[in-house]
Amino acid sequence: MARYIPSREDAYDLLQKHVKDESLINHSLMVEAVMAHFAQKFDEDVEKWRTIGLIHDLDFEEYPEEHCKMTKEILEKENWPEDYIRGVLSHGWQICTDVEPVHIMEKIIYTIDELTGLIYATAIMRPSKSLDDLKVKSVKKKWKQKSFAQKIDRDMIKNGVEMLPLELNEMIEETIEGMKSVAKDIGLKTIED
Repeated sequence: MARYIPSREDAYDLLQKHVKDESLINHSLMVEAVMAHFAQKFDEDVEKWRTIGLIHDLDFEEYPEEHCKMTKEILEKENWPEDYIRGVLSHGWQICTDVEPVHIMEKIIYTIDELTGLIYATAIMRPSKSLDDLKVKSVKKKWKQKSFAQKIDRDMIKNGVEMLPLELNEMIEETIEGMKSVAKDIGLKTIED
């Protein structure tokens, strides 16, 4: 029997079925876009990376106390490949799973899950409400303000970057770049506006 390879459309349909919260959908779109960006950068499978990014928080709205555990069950029932499921689970390492990020894709999703939130929060606070003029130094300034976006786990981002062949500044810059492709979809302004 041929191995089932889920498409982006499959992932989006599943997301729509389990997630209604607009901010969680926006977060999923951000992570998807950044995963696609990094897949291109590392010459990896763009469709696989973006699909995993899109559904990484599939169970969070319905089962916050069983985050990742229920996603695993849902994806297994849908016959998703084990490596896709592992990729999703790795983003919750040491929080809600014991799946340590090993593959570059797993390390990226682990790192950007929180980083996209910090960048988005920084962008919406700016007068431009845009990623187009957002600089790394602005994100790092907000990073240092513990009262800003308090729920974002900065240690998780830092630990993720330490696993990667990129410095923090480059990671922030590339994540901003990846998020630009969905800026309008997530309510940010663009140069064209």
